Amino acid sequence: MKITTIPLEEAVGKALAHDLTQIDAKNHKKSARFKKGQVVTEADLPTLRDMGRENISVMELSAGDVHEDDAALALADVLCGENLRIAGPEEGRCNLVAEKSGILWYLAETVNRVNQDPDWVLSALAPHRPVLEGQTIAGFRIRPLVLEDYRVERAVAAVKGSKPFAILPFKNLKVGLVTTGKEIFDKRVEDAFRPKLDEKLSRLNGTMLGQRYSRDSVEEISEAIKAFLNEGAKVIICTGGMSVDADDKTPGAIRSVCRRISFQGTPALPGAMLMLGWAVSPVDGEDVAVIGAPACVAFDERTALDKLLPFIFAGVEPGDLVRRWGVGGLCEHCPTCHYPSCSFAAGS
Repeated sequence: MKITTIPLEEAVGKALAHDLTQIDAKNHKKSARFKKGQVVTEADLPTLRDMGRENISVMELSAGDVHEDDAALALADVLCGENLRIAGPEEGRCNLVAEKSGILWYLAETVNRVNQDPDWVLSALAPHRPVLEGQTIAGFRIRPLVLEDYRVERAVAAVKGSKPFAILPFKNLKVGLVTTGKEIFDKRVEDAFRPKLDEKLSRLNGTMLGQRYSRDSVEEISEAIKAFLNEGAKVIICTGGMSVDADDKTPGAIRSVCRRISFQGTPALPGAMLMLGWAVSPVDGEDVAVIGAPACVAFDERTALDKLLPFIFAGVEPGDLVRRWGVGGLCEHCPTCHYPSCSFAAGS
């Protein structure tokens, strides 16, 4: 890169070598009115004269130099996957923005490989967490104004062959709710699960088919699950009866209906007794998620169920990721809940 100082009138069409600061005496502040790398236009000349500029330092790229904007775009093209769009470049930075609400999906190693070069900056939200349409999920740039082309090519090569960033969108799934417990069945206690679940489903594009009540009986709970299967439910949530007490029959009922169990128990608190099984739909033969939700779902703002549901609604089985939920899996019970902008939302 070559830097030269030339008369202001000759600077049109050339890139500034440095930030140019404008002082606002009236408001007692100063700021960079023109940014390093900005191309000077005819319209800029009066402002530059008002700033007392008669000569300007400009830069010219040498052979093999890549400007920061072009470097950011080169990386953006290989990082941007499904349901994402590129925003920028602006001042050498590009962002990836979600076009749909869903789960953010990428390999952490992709980010780490790019950042092995100290002149690259790639930052992202934690993987496997829910994000909203329009949300910025990653930003990246080079630190200097220009970078050698081989270093840009090296960063691009480090990303190629790995999974790019993507959003796995939430699907509109029909949900059946099985509320267990003799005390609720007999109307001695008011059900506290339904309001909590309605709020959670509204964020995930879920549709509640209905609610069935059951006493603490493997047979009754099983029949309620089967009834929702026959109605075409894609997710069935059974609330309560998930501990090790003699009267807690929900896990046994789930096992009796499901063809396989993904897990019973998670390393996340609250919600360690969470359970996930898979039944076969008699309507279309597809898998149906059958979830055992522990009692904490009724009174804790966020639980392990909140970590699981985004996976289910994005059509992804969490698999071995569940065993890694312990890292960041302790809810801090903040006075004001910031979920999903917290470590508890990340899926590891």
